[in-house]
Amino acid sequence: MEVIIQKDAEAAAKLAAALIERALRAKPSLVLGLATGATMAPIYAHLARLHREQNLDFSLCRTFNLDEYVGIPPDDPHSFRSFMDRHLFDLVNIDKRNTHIPDGMATDFREECLHYERLIEECGGIDLQLLGIGVDGHIGFNEPLSSLLSRTREKALTPATIAQNAKYFPSPAQVPRRGITMGVGTILESRECLLVATGIEKAEIVAKAVEGPITSMVTASALQLHPRCRVIVDEAAASRLQGIEYYRWIFENEPEWTEFR
Repeated sequence: MEVIIQKDAEAAAKLAAALIERALRAKPSLVLGLATGATMAPIYAHLARLHREQNLDFSLCRTFNLDEYVGIPPDDPHSFRSFMDRHLFDLVNIDKRNTHIPDGMATDFREECLHYERLIEECGGIDLQLLGIGVDGHIGFNEPLSSLLSRTREKALTPATIAQNAKYFPSPAQVPRRGITMGVGTILESRECLLVATGIEKAEIVAKAVEGPITSMVTASALQLHPRCRVIVDEAAASRLQGIEYYRWIFENEPEWTEFR
């Protein structure tokens, strides 16, 4: 893992968007894995601005989202499809036929999950996977004790995840109890992973994921096995990291980061 510390959440979002921009300009047909949530919204705002102001082209890009709620139709404002439309897809020149999100209304979830895996394979695999992290260390809806070799599947959500997502719904009772998610194994097959975490509430779990043991209790810790994984955090989310000074030194001294300093 390569940990990059930024001064605040805005700087972290801007850097994440810049890395995605660089990848997309280098490969216009980029296969991009996407995530939803409050941490992702400012990243997408920066990407939309880059499209608007600097002609960042999404026309050949193909996307796969990590997850979707079970039982919520795509046009429901609480669905992850609606989130992606509002925050990115409706704001750039992407062909929505090239945007893929698991179908939470599928009649056969096993077949839907197998189909999603086939679609990723047919596109040649995911080039760059964007990730957030839950307060219990989950990536996607891979809750604690998920297999580190798991594939796309239907998953029961933990009470912690349901409580965390309740703020997006009119009442806690309306939060779905199940989701479809890429598996940990699916995520690890991406050519590059980019995890973004901000805020003091993520500090403890970031430290566990980055510097703790690899364990299914913290599914994000499996990213330690990935050959090309970057973790972008703000000062608050980095505050529990033991190697914080080393991570700062890397960013300040490695030539790769010169254009971003």
